[in-house]
Amino acid sequence: MMPHVSKLTALLLSTALIAVPVADTAIACTRTLFVGADNLVLTGRNMDWEEDMSSNLWAFPAGMKRDGAAGAKSIHWTSKYGSITTSSYEIGTGDGMNEKGLVANLLYLAESDYGKPDQSKPFLSIAAWGQYALDNYANVNEAVEALAKEPFNILAPSMPNGAQAVLHLALSDSSGDSAIFEYVKGKLVIHHGKEFTVMTNSPVYDQQLALNAYWKDIGGEVFLPGTSRAADRFVRASYFLGAIPKQADPHFIKSVPDRSFTYQAVAEVMSLQRAVSVPLGTTTPGHPNIASTLWRTVSDQKNLIYYFDSATRPNTFWVEMAKLDLKQGAPVKKLTLANGEVFSGEVSADFKPAEPFKFLPASEKGSY
Repeated sequence: MMPHVSKLTALLLSTALIAVPVADTAIACTRTLFVGADNLVLTGRNMDWEEDMSSNLWAFPAGMKRDGAAGAKSIHWTSKYGSITTSSYEIGTGDGMNEKGLVANLLYLAESDYGKPDQSKPFLSIAAWGQYALDNYANVNEAVEALAKEPFNILAPSMPNGAQAVLHLALSDSSGDSAIFEYVKGKLVIHHGKEFTVMTNSPVYDQQLALNAYWKDIGGEVFLPGTSRAADRFVRASYFLGAIPKQADPHFIKSVPDRSFTYQAVAEVMSLQRAVSVPLGTTTPGHPNIASTLWRTVSDQKNLIYYFDSATRPNTFWVEMAKLDLKQGAPVKKLTLANGEVFSGEVSADFKPAEPFKFLPASEKGSY
């Protein structure tokens, strides 16, 4: 039975619900950052989209020569760190973790505006933004210091299904540090700090924080907004993240494999991500902002294990990065998922050599 809510509180709740923007478009992801006992740090992420994205897992070694897929003025770099990633449409890195425990998550933000390019700087296709961070930085602070200088122009071409590639980037590391990167009205805005543990989509991040502060005053045990809109998922994810145990729970630990707090925490974060997921096949006519959750990941940044949970497969599986060869000169490898393949348990041995996908090409015209 729900605790008593006064008429005034009910009025405030209904007003807040009406005031929540509905600018989300077809993609509607959720990212959470968990920090627990024994220096355990986990980042959970949902990928929500209106259609299958032909996602596969990739193992990229250090020493790869890359470019920004933006023509003659592309930025060029050589990867310092190996990484494991999940691709989107085989044209971009949507999610991943590098060998230092840095995690990158790209989520949709309809309000993104990357501004007019500065012709004195090289160009980077937005499809390579997350991979650029994974390739070049060992931790969040290092990334913030470098990216705050805006070493490139981001170009955002349309995705294969015609949707705009308007995205913001979340980074987290093994210390629990976090940063959110958004381009708003042509300007880069960075939210840097361990307090930035949840990220969804619209509105822009400072407004998300303000909405969440309002709901904290209401209290999650009294009322939580329940729609699939980004602002509502932000509130629910924040509440659940604060509620789940940060150390071994005597009520459940006996049934956890090896009675391991790490495994308990992974299960907690995965269950949180499922709790803010959108059921597969869900569509709402006239409301493209509600999109099905296609897959979920949990990145264990202490033990360097990448967990993958598909909405269309019966099993969760994982990859131990220590079992992959990510040294310079090692081959690129791929775990194919796009054809309905089913995996379970630890799957590093199932990765096969493959040519790396090409990032979505971008040009100045019509891409910012």
